[in-house]
Amino acid sequence: MATFVLIHGAWHGGWCWPRVAEPLRALGHRVFTPTLTGLGERAHLLDPRVDLITHVRDVVGVIEAEELDKVVLCGHSYGGMVITGAADAGRHRIDAMVYLDAFLPEPGQSLIDCLPPERQRMIRENTAASGWMTESPPATAWKVRSAEDQNWIDRRTTPHPAATMSQPLSHSRPWESVRKAVYVRAEGYDPSPFGPIAERLKSNPRWQVTGVPCGHDVMVDEPKLLIDILIDASK
Repeated sequence: MATFVLIHGAWHGGWCWPRVAEPLRALGHRVFTPTLTGLGERAHLLDPRVDLITHVRDVVGVIEAEELDKVVLCGHSYGGMVITGAADAGRHRIDAMVYLDAFLPEPGQSLIDCLPPERQRMIRENTAASGWMTESPPATAWKVRSAEDQNWIDRRTTPHPAATMSQPLSHSRPWESVRKAVYVRAEGYDPSPFGPIAERLKSNPRWQVTGVPCGHDVMVDEPKLLIDILIDASK
């Protein structure tokens, strides 16, 4: 059986994974869905000092404390930044990496560096009110299908620490060292910064690139397809 560590994106928390995590556990797999510092049920820890390295350490801490090995490490959206740092720090424990409609930073890039100018401007305007945190967009912006799911997400999203988006990440492209690297593109989420990433990777034989017919929150709209992708990544 495989070991999966699933990392949520900005404004989300470990709460977003049950439609994926529970079926995987029912199949006998080990699944961890940590919530990053300052988000979800850990929102009381939101602080201007929380940055990208804080979140990288969150994930490294889970992997080390649980003594995990041969991990399939999956990061959604902003979580792509986090899993890049975590895999770089503990690559001997990582078997496969799955970027789920996620950022794939080059060494020394921040999340903002990965965005087109109009989205950079949106993040900076969103941060201006507080100076250190960003408010969550509504679930409709991520093209979540049902009104029920939109309400479920909007009730749970929390502000996100802006330092995580502006801090550059030093790494040595850990996806080049793992057994399998997978990029999943949510084809129903446009305009999006992730389409160009998927197109670029399609010509790279190192990567397995696949599309899913839904909005950005794949774990909500297409959990069965995502489960199949994760299990395939573990083989």
